[in-house]
Amino acid sequence: MLQFMLRFTLMILAGIGVGYAAKSGSNSPADVLKQSLATDWRVLDPQNTLLMEVNGGQVLLELAPRFAPRHVANIRKLAHERYFDGLAVIRVQDNFVTQWGAPEDEDAAQEKPKSLGSAEAKLPAEFSIPQKGLVFTPLKDADGFSPMTGFIDGMPVAADPKHNQAWIPHCYGVIGAGRGNPVDSSNGSSLYAIIGQAPRALDRNITVVGRVVKGMEFLAALPRGGGAMGFYDKPEQHSPIRSVRLLADLPEAERPALELLRTDTRTWQAWVEARRHASGDWYVHSAEHINVCNISVPIRPVVQPVSLK
Repeated sequence: MLQFMLRFTLMILAGIGVGYAAKSGSNSPADVLKQSLATDWRVLDPQNTLLMEVNGGQVLLELAPRFAPRHVANIRKLAHERYFDGLAVIRVQDNFVTQWGAPEDEDAAQEKPKSLGSAEAKLPAEFSIPQKGLVFTPLKDADGFSPMTGFIDGMPVAADPKHNQAWIPHCYGVIGAGRGNPVDSSNGSSLYAIIGQAPRALDRNITVVGRVVKGMEFLAALPRGGGAMGFYDKPEQHSPIRSVRLLADLPEAERPALELLRTDTRTWQAWVEARRHASGDWYVHSAEHINVCNISVPIRPVVQPVSLK
């Protein structure tokens, strides 16, 4: 615990130093990214990234095996065996979630649900992981739902050292595994993305499996369902899922050439500080505050190295 708090304090102090430069007006968020190094960025891991084609567009989903290893392994199997192909978005609740999966999951009249293939039908809940030993880039602003927050592997993270727990909070774009009343009733075959204000009361009550990296507009702009909790009450309202593929299962030429800012770099800390201090001709007041659900990891096309020939 002492070692963790020492690391946390040192990182906070480093953040304060970066924040002073940002507050002085020397750097805007865009300036920080322009000054970044090639090593500050990472490409998407093909084994942990899904490409979903739905609603006429492509949605990139980055999985979080550190936080939900059993669920992520199951989702990989489901995608590899093309379980999601031909399923649909079955629920869009305003200011809450877009959910997709098999329509029979919500229709007791269906006689034969789609086979899960080699994937497991039942998994233990993965609501949190041990916080001890985790090294993450913390935010210095207070959070009402957890003692501390920050980022690990590009994922937003909340932590409670007293109870040795860390978890991915329910921020906009976060992906969770739908479940029934039993805590072990999820398996990754029915997923949802948060499309509204962060419902943080769900934290540590549902297994979170990752986040949307790109393409939220194809999930958030869908028509809202008219049934209870936003479920579509007519089959023709469902938005079909054309396909869901692991990038590792696609030819390299068909994989999105994108890279994300690493969240364990000084550039990330400088970018966060620049976001905390709103400045420029338009702003009258700066909140001097940010929370873990206010920021998302910058993404850009892969920058090709310059040839020296």
